[in-house]
Amino acid sequence: MIFRPRYTIDTIYHLDTDVLHQMGIKAVFSDLDNTLLAWNEFETAKKMDQLNRRLAAAGVTLVVISNNNALRVGKVLNPYHIEFVAKARKPLPFAITKKRKEMGLTKKQVMMVGDQLITDIQAGNLAGVESVLVKPLIETDKWNTRINRFLEKIIFFFLAISHRVSFKETLKNG
Repeated sequence: MIFRPRYTIDTIYHLDTDVLHQMGIKAVFSDLDNTLLAWNEFETAKKMDQLNRRLAAAGVTLVVISNNNALRVGKVLNPYHIEFVAKARKPLPFAITKKRKEMGLTKKQVMMVGDQLITDIQAGNLAGVESVLVKPLIETDKWNTRINRFLEKIIFFFLAISHRVSFKETLKNG
């Protein structure tokens, strides 16, 4: 199912570089708002910077794939030298696929992490990369995301019928 994530963890900040290495992951593609950064709190940027440094030390590249415009995304990420793709048009998979190919990576070497089924997980699944759903960093959303959250409740209901979605503390391989 295109909305079912391959993995679920409570936060991107619990990604274990040893597990990523075992999985052969060379790049973590991530959503920005409410995944790496609380959409209305720029203080979480320090935590994002620490994650980027930890991943880089393990040979894993962090790339933000965002539907936001380049000005907004660049304002946040440029000071931390984090690569990004803006106006990604998720749930379409094209930005993920294009960036993956630019980096010379296979589908198995890329993981897409996000807090929304309808945009992030669907885009990752359509692109054929590993998909990881995380809990949103904060409970509130921008106005345009509230519509997606409503639709997600319906999707979660149907996912729970076939197989309950539960969040784990850390990513487990296998």
